[in-house]
Amino acid sequence: MTLAPLTPALLAALRPELSEGCERDISDAYLSEPRDLWRGVAGAILAPRDVEEVARIVRFAARERVGIVPWSGGTGLVGGQTLTEGPAPIVLSLERMSKVPAVYPRENVLVAEAGAILADVHTAAAESDRLFPLSLASEGSARIGGLLATNAGGVNVLRYGNARDLCFGIEAVLPDGSIMRGLKRLRKDNTGYDLRNLLIGAEGTLGVITAAALRLFPQPVETGTAILTVAGPSAALDLLEMAERRGGVSAFELISGQGLRFLTETGLLSRLPFDEIPEWCVLVEIGAEAGGMVGERLETLFTEGYEAGLVTDGVVAQNAAQRAELWSIRETIPEANRRVGAIVSSDISLPLSAIPDFLESCDAKLATADLRINAFGHLGDGNLHYNLFPPPGRSREEFAGQRAALRHIIDEEVAAYDGSFSAEHGIGRLKVTQLQRYGDPAKLAAMRAIKKALDPVGIMNPGAVLGPEVRRNSPNFETGASLTADAD
Repeated sequence: MTLAPLTPALLAALRPELSEGCERDISDAYLSEPRDLWRGVAGAILAPRDVEEVARIVRFAARERVGIVPWSGGTGLVGGQTLTEGPAPIVLSLERMSKVPAVYPRENVLVAEAGAILADVHTAAAESDRLFPLSLASEGSARIGGLLATNAGGVNVLRYGNARDLCFGIEAVLPDGSIMRGLKRLRKDNTGYDLRNLLIGAEGTLGVITAAALRLFPQPVETGTAILTVAGPSAALDLLEMAERRGGVSAFELISGQGLRFLTETGLLSRLPFDEIPEWCVLVEIGAEAGGMVGERLETLFTEGYEAGLVTDGVVAQNAAQRAELWSIRETIPEANRRVGAIVSSDISLPLSAIPDFLESCDAKLATADLRINAFGHLGDGNLHYNLFPPPGRSREEFAGQRAALRHIIDEEVAAYDGSFSAEHGIGRLKVTQLQRYGDPAKLAAMRAIKKALDPVGIMNPGAVLGPEVRRNSPNFETGASLTADAD
């Protein structure tokens, strides 16, 4: 069905339904995205103060066939928050719904509105001596609603899971404006279809998440961090298995020598913990709720890894300052990538045992392209960022004509190893073509049926995730996406 733009006349008709301060100035803050690849359009920016106001806005939009683009911090990397063309929608910001109204320490549950900033949720949990383990670089601006809508990952997935695994219940407004009051704190609720998990990861295409009951954990008594050089990705996987036998591993990050060279090339990190840059290393973090001794456990891991021929060198943090220095190596790589300028960036996941073969195979197929490859990421959960860069002295723009073909090589290799082209960033609008090419046809048909059933008018985040249906034998069925995203 064709959507209508939010005209001044329609906005005037909606205003009596809005609270004071709901209407915001239309600005780039709401219409841009982190890499400035796209600029959005909007008929109005609305920031409701509670779930009832969200419901009134959605009911109005459904009646008038006006699109709604949920906005929840704007930190997404696949354009899900930015509608660039078509009838001007309502951009619905959750920023005023930012409270953390309740914490239940005995239950290990925290209730947060969708606009609560992740860092504030961390603080609220810590004040009750609890941990909310979802952690990522944008935690100072990313909001809970968007993190759930994209099923965000981050560095602690290995131990604690994705956002979906950290949520007991949600409150949401469905596309007809009805309110789903599923804000339960239950670990068991086997009462039919799991609409909570349907909306989590749907990227705002099936409704607007307005609040969530989040899972907390005891604060680790002690945390230990080490960076260890390894012989290669296969050795890193063997070391991961060795570490997991000891328990408590919360992060296991693979870092390539190219990533370290980018840090020095861009001047972002002047001092590395090694005399010479290794070709591969891993950042390991272990937490203990009881018993402690994490430093000794990491030193034992180094010793046993060295004796097994897996580890060649390493540094174990002796205090919080050193731990922060080691993490800064990993966390600064995305900024170094941005400064160098990626030709293609990929957020992929693979079966753990397939990662070494994938890297060897994909590197070989790109060997003649005169590129620099920076493969890094969350090895513990199989999520890598496989990024292609120009050689020194050349710019990414010189490779613009090759971008689609290069991405296609990566996507085909990922598919050959039964992986996913989107591990943690979602589909948004950037990866719609890839989903149609590599998505399972039965799954895509079911997704379209669900979308049509819940949102028959198509007002919720139009164009995101599914986009327009394109037949696989159509000449418009392109290989790869036309844009690149700098993954973290």
